[in-house]
Amino acid sequence: MKPVAVFRHVAIEGPGYFAEFLEERNIPWQLIAIDAGEAVPQNAAEFSGLVFMGGSMSVNDGLPWMVQVEGIIRDAVAKDIPLLGHCLGGQLIAKALGGVVSRNPVKEMGWGEVTVSDNDIARDWFGDIQSFQAFHWHGETFSPPRGATNLLSSVYCVHQAFAIGKHLAMQCHVEMTSEMVVAWCEAGADEIEASRASPAVQPVNKIQSCTAVDLPYMTDVANHLYAKWILGLAN
Repeated sequence: MKPVAVFRHVAIEGPGYFAEFLEERNIPWQLIAIDAGEAVPQNAAEFSGLVFMGGSMSVNDGLPWMVQVEGIIRDAVAKDIPLLGHCLGGQLIAKALGGVVSRNPVKEMGWGEVTVSDNDIARDWFGDIQSFQAFHWHGETFSPPRGATNLLSSVYCVHQAFAIGKHLAMQCHVEMTSEMVVAWCEAGADEIEASRASPAVQPVNKIQSCTAVDLPYMTDVANHLYAKWILGLAN
């Protein structure tokens, strides 16, 4: 099998649990470290799937590599190679396919409930799961592109995930590990402090106390989503 390409945009926002999921199933994967200056591949057919992780930048920043990433996203869709996006990754997929990324009414940082949409496609992805506590770290949001179906929403962000066929884009972070939560809280302590006015931003001690309870169940949700997503991997 060709490897799954995992695009990392910030050093501390790596594949997390997703890498563990692939390795447990002996699915090969290749890290594309954009943050370290690695080039964006031009041909999606070199990979069985493309996965895009999070990042602190905006897709509207116009960084040179973003144009190339949007190109390989569209190439993957044309060649029926599955896409998977987490937060910034989901926004990149949305923008590449014609959606709009704009400021969310409030920042979401920490744990917050998301609700599964009442439609057949959402049930196909989430099964019997109706809601769960997801991990959030974003100030922008996407609009689902043409042909997409909204899968998740929260009180503070209407569009938390969408699907187009075998392609899945999420605003929330289901890939988190406990180590990642700690690292993000340390690196983002000033941002959390500056965003205290948002009703969807938790203080660091609250994020950490919720992690012990909420992370195991969210990992179960991630397992469910990733298991469905790998069914579409190209040979």
